[in-house]
Amino acid sequence: QVQLVESGGGLVQAGGSLRLSCAASGRTNSNLGMGWFRQAPGKEREFVATISWRSGSTYYADSVKGRFTISRDNAKNTVYLQMNSLKPEDTAVYYCAARYSSMWRDPKNYNYWGQGTQVTVSS
Repeated sequence: QVQLVESGGGLVQAGGSLRLSCAASGRTNSNLGMGWFRQAPGKEREFVATISWRSGSTYYADSVKGRFTISRDNAKNTVYLQMNSLKPEDTAVYYCAARYSSMWRDPKNYNYWGQGTQVTVSS
């Protein structure tokens, strides 16, 4: 089993920055891929970014490319999401997730989920 704990959310003005962290514990291994998803009120959960634990390869949703950066620290079993130039439409609960599948877009392919952390961007 893998446990995931997110932190770093908060309230910021448009144009500001936040850094989210996801600490993984339990039976983690290099076959896992890590992802960030978000869910705004009244909307379904959407993909934000993903990273391969083994290779470090990354992919981003078009809406966050050039603004968000996903990274990982293998020694600390921690994944980060650096969010710059935040917009009001980025407001959502952000979830960290882990998968064994190489199909990273669909949240149903993720095996483990954190509890979420709230990000609110004011205009």
